[in-house]
Amino acid sequence: GAEGSTLMSYFSKNQIRALKPKITFSTLRDLQCPVLQSNELQGKPEESCSTEELFEWLGAVLNQVSLDNKSSSFLSTYCCPQPSVIVEKAFLCTITGFIIPEKIIQLLEQLCCYFGEPKLAYWLTLTVHGFADSPVSWRESEHGFHKGGENLYNFVIFRNLDYWLQMAVGTNDDCPP
Repeated sequence: GAEGSTLMSYFSKNQIRALKPKITFSTLRDLQCPVLQSNELQGKPEESCSTEELFEWLGAVLNQVSLDNKSSSFLSTYCCPQPSVIVEKAFLCTITGFIIPEKIIQLLEQLCCYFGEPKLAYWLTLTVHGFADSPVSWRESEHGFHKGGENLYNFVIFRNLDYWLQMAVGTNDDCPP
């Protein structure tokens, strides 16, 4: 309506334009992945890894940290939690930009459809990072982006469609309800 045309003229006068999200795809070869069991959140020694171990491993993979546990010019090393398996090919899709919640739900539904056909994967993940300075807050607290800005959640979806939901918020933020 009339409000829409006024809004569009404001944006065009101020040289504001819509940007599409940037999408990148990559294939990770011979990736060492933790063994997970949907009903074992704490993991079991020599059977499966815990949610915390997965979350740490996933952060290393997404940040392209070497998982070979070899020291070089630095003091710390990292290796995949045990037990683990070598996955010949893993696919990583990264979408960068402002994505509305409806699109995230749509992505999640599409990922669940992946298991509709026989596949080799036992689980997959969808991680959503909010902007560090996002005005998002939970309950009555301000988002504490001046302290670190943590603002993310991760779905781990299993072949049987069980899932884990992992959330990370800053130390000054309340956890979501």
